[in-house]
Amino acid sequence: MFPRREPGVTPAPKGALSIYDPAYLGLDTRGRAVRVGLMYRNILIGGEPGAGKSVAQGNIVAHAALCIDVDLILIDGKIVELLPYAPVAKEFVGNDMPKALRILREQQADLDERYLHLARTGRKKIVAGDGFRAKLLCIDELAYFTVTVGTKEQQEEFRVLVRDIVARGRAAGIITVASTQRPSADIVPTSLRDLFGYRLAFRCATDSSSDIILGTGWASQGHTAVDIEPEALGVGLLRAEGGFPRRLKTALLEDHHVNQIVRRAVHLRRAT
Repeated sequence: MFPRREPGVTPAPKGALSIYDPAYLGLDTRGRAVRVGLMYRNILIGGEPGAGKSVAQGNIVAHAALCIDVDLILIDGKIVELLPYAPVAKEFVGNDMPKALRILREQQADLDERYLHLARTGRKKIVAGDGFRAKLLCIDELAYFTVTVGTKEQQEEFRVLVRDIVARGRAAGIITVASTQRPSADIVPTSLRDLFGYRLAFRCATDSSSDIILGTGWASQGHTAVDIEPEALGVGLLRAEGGFPRRLKTALLEDHHVNQIVRRAVHLRRAT
């Protein structure tokens, strides 16, 4: 349900979604729809190249694009994965480390302001009507910015900023979606992984790589993305905070679907 609007605020245009609405990801093994609540949650996605990571990430961003109550902050080192959504993004960053750091610093400063607001009002989290728009920060390929480009100092600053935003963003209405095709301890350390409420693992080469995403020990309990067949594209294991990994098949958005969604999102956002 779209959150209640304050008196005098223009109603949402027909067909608009809300970031408070769960996002559709796909189907589980019983054919039931799998939806995830994005507001006040963060999502980590990992797996081998071509296994389905980008598709799942695209589903989430597509949902957010149609939500008129959230700003999109997109950081895409490869440029191609998130570029189609640039027309509806508040900020889009390609393979530009200085700009990526500047944008992350701005989000950190916004976090500070939001937490001051929470301290003044005595509340635990930002809610609709507070005057702070929700934000969805999507980072495609953590490894690109943490080990590939930039200086060691820039890479370290990127890691520190992302960790702070993930750690504090939930209550402040800043959602982080981060992905990597290199699930290893140097890319996703335990201290960062454990801050993500949702973790989605697609096929991985080793049990340790699967555990990097889902959490330590799940492979030994029989929940490992290594068991996903190479031909099972889009199949992954989704673990919600405090729950067991759940096998699902992500919905596929073809390029023409994405283009239609972006055109619709541009129209909806202009209408508000």
